[in-house]
Amino acid sequence: MTDRTGADPASEGATPERPKGMALIATAFSDRRTLAMLLLGFGAGLPVALLIGTMNAWLTEAGVTAATIGVLSWIGLFHAFKFLWSPIVNASLPVLGKLGLRRGWLILLQAVIIAGVAMVAVSHPETGVLGPLAAGAALGAFASATQDIVIDVWRIEIATPEVPVDLLSAIYQMGFRSASLAGGAGALFLSGAIGWQATFLVGAATFILPVIGTLIAPEPQRPPEEAIAQQRRGSSLQRNLMLGVVLAAWAWAAFQIVSFMVRAISETPAPSAGTFTSTVGPWIITAAVLLPCALAAILARRPVHIEKPEGTVQVTASRLFNAVLAPLTELMGRLGWGALLVLALILTYRFTDGVWGAFAYPFYMGSAGGALGHTAAEVAVASKIFGIVMTIVGIALGGWLLIVIGRMATLLIGAILAAATNLLFADLAMGAPVIGGLMNVTGLYGLFGLFGVNEGMARLMFAISGENIAAGLAGAAFVAYLSALASRLYGAVQFAVFTSLALLIGTFGRGALGEMIDDQGFAPVFILTAWLGGVAVVLCLLEWVRTWREARKTAPG
Repeated sequence: MTDRTGADPASEGATPERPKGMALIATAFSDRRTLAMLLLGFGAGLPVALLIGTMNAWLTEAGVTAATIGVLSWIGLFHAFKFLWSPIVNASLPVLGKLGLRRGWLILLQAVIIAGVAMVAVSHPETGVLGPLAAGAALGAFASATQDIVIDVWRIEIATPEVPVDLLSAIYQMGFRSASLAGGAGALFLSGAIGWQATFLVGAATFILPVIGTLIAPEPQRPPEEAIAQQRRGSSLQRNLMLGVVLAAWAWAAFQIVSFMVRAISETPAPSAGTFTSTVGPWIITAAVLLPCALAAILARRPVHIEKPEGTVQVTASRLFNAVLAPLTELMGRLGWGALLVLALILTYRFTDGVWGAFAYPFYMGSAGGALGHTAAEVAVASKIFGIVMTIVGIALGGWLLIVIGRMATLLIGAILAAATNLLFADLAMGAPVIGGLMNVTGLYGLFGLFGVNEGMARLMFAISGENIAAGLAGAAFVAYLSALASRLYGAVQFAVFTSLALLIGTFGRGALGEMIDDQGFAPVFILTAWLGGVAVVLCLLEWVRTWREARKTAPG
């Protein structure tokens, strides 16, 4: 029988009967892991809501241009490249390590997030001086991305048949979206009453909730060293050469990104984000992702070659390999050529809603390019209260579908809905000819009017309801898919790679899309993202076929 540390039941030679339906949910919510997961999900979502969402509303009111907001939103690249430093969370911390490996890191990172949000709180973007704000946001985003690594691997390691990873993933999404409500609508309402600076200080104080989640979270067991050693394929010379190439490629990619961000906020005129994305961006993706995966695939075809390292240099190199390349080698060896399809799906699945997220507030509150011109209070009601409720509805629907029809079918439905609902916002940006006509014919204007909602707000809430239900469903399915894809042995690095890939193209595209919005307005952006979402739909179908074939190969008899 599996214990609560997340040990693999297969290793015990037993297959416990898994609760189903309502019995599964009742069992899960009697376990402290689910409460901890809810609070940790809140802690993962709050810094994202404040630093990549609400902060942009502050910048919009302060008169900062969409292009500059797009560049500042590149702090999201910390989430996109978190796999670069993900191995570090497997190292025990002094003093805090007494809480356990995972919990010690969580406490440290939560303290840094609080400090970063507080730095943003004392900034003055209305003066045009963005350096202190950018530094605080970058510090908080870096710690937030690293915290995500720890939370994700904790979820993978702690899951059992009684509390499966699919259910934990849905609960995580519930907590994450609840933080969006607090850090979005709550912050917008507070900003009107106490000002932006005090609002961000309140946001920093609210982080006591995930700290509580950390303190009640059980600590999972680590895999044995013998299992890790099985991924040491190829000779030590081969491993060390490939490790050196990967570390040099990562260092170059990090330097290119950081140096451009510094120039973008300090030089006048600012360098073009679109030019950087189109010229340097592909090389960064190649150096940071494609090259390491290719080298890992080569190593995965080599026989296991276990050598006992001797001396400080060899021991250090062996530990670096275990942390950096061994997780990718295990993944490539397990997936084979299917890794190409998996990586492509991960790269594209969340593009439809991830790429334009940084411009949501400029679209809702701005006055040019098809923007809607709503007030902060209206946006708080439509997007951060009504919208979050709709997202939670989508998450609940996604969790139900995961249990009823399975992971891949739910993943496909999420991809279709996420792409299609982008067209709702394109329609809004063009004056809502379709949405307006539909609401006239169906009497929805009258229904919204009963609650004192005017026609402009009714159209916005209609579009947000469709998009957020789709995003919630797709998010629950995607996190469950990635969690199941990662191994317990290397969950920290592999899940970080997966989620980094999911953010990579969308985050890189924001700088160019900011310029596209300034030049062409919002409608072309939404149409473009809807078309690109069709790529994920096709890849979902192909991945479903791949997993079906793999399941048939491994089925008994």
